Amino acid sequence: MKPLLSSAKLLGICLPAALLLLALPLTAWAALGDNAASVVSDQARMKGTLRSVDNRAYVLHEITLPSGAKVREFVSPAGAVFGVAWDGQFPPDLQQLLGAYYQQASLATAERAKQEPRQRRGPVVIETPGLVFYQGGHLRSFRGQAYIPQLVPQGVQPSDIR
Repeated sequence: MKPLLSSAKLLGICLPAALLLLALPLTAWAALGDNAASVVSDQARMKGTLRSVDNRAYVLHEITLPSGAKVREFVSPAGAVFGVAWDGQFPPDLQQLLGAYYQQASLATAERAKQEPRQRRGPVVIETPGLVFYQGGHLRSFRGQAYIPQLVPQGVQPSDIR
């Protein structure tokens, strides 16, 4: 049986396509510490509906996904996403939601696991000076929140981020 394409032809097709993909600008997703303008990008990527409420001390942007899951992004008057919260059947893409803070959360989780091995079940709680993260739940019911203490506006309580 004769191959459909030779290796050289396949490389000739795939290489330019790969280079084109690398050259395209990457879309900025709204993430913890990011700016408010990127919330709409999150809505598009999640294919959800966006509802925004101005609570004076912050603006709450709630994205409802087709699955019924909800992602809430809290934006300060200065325009920074200072907190995110979620609930739904499955955990969200934490790398997308936490942005630059994802690595810090991952490292803190790994360090905590070394110091105090926990059971397989139970919430994950990380409290550092630069990031507070909580995630808990069980199959088909996950929830969590994360926030940057330094960016929380005056008059807003951490318990408001839910």
